Amino acid sequence: MKAVWNGQIVAESNNIEYVDGNAYFPRSAMRKEFYKDSCHTSVCGWKGTARYWDLEIGGQTNQNAAWSYENPKKAAENIRERIAFWKGVKVTE
Repeated sequence: MKAVWNGQIVAESNNIEYVDGNAYFPRSAMRKEFYKDSCHTSVCGWKGTARYWDLEIGGQTNQNAAWSYENPKKAAENIRERIAFWKGVKVTE
């Protein structure tokens, strides 16, 4: 699977976990040169607190386009150290 934004592959792996319709890539699949830490967080009642990253490619920024549950609740342990995408990031096989 590939996650693509602004013409660049931002993550790629065959080791995917699906939760709530989102593909979660291993953190090791991130192409780190495209990520910038965001201060944004959100809370899910059963997964825990998510942290976010902005994607920066070709002079464009996609704010809070990627997220991860660093310390998920027990029910979401399968997505620890994994990252998912939204906001125009295309995930394809």
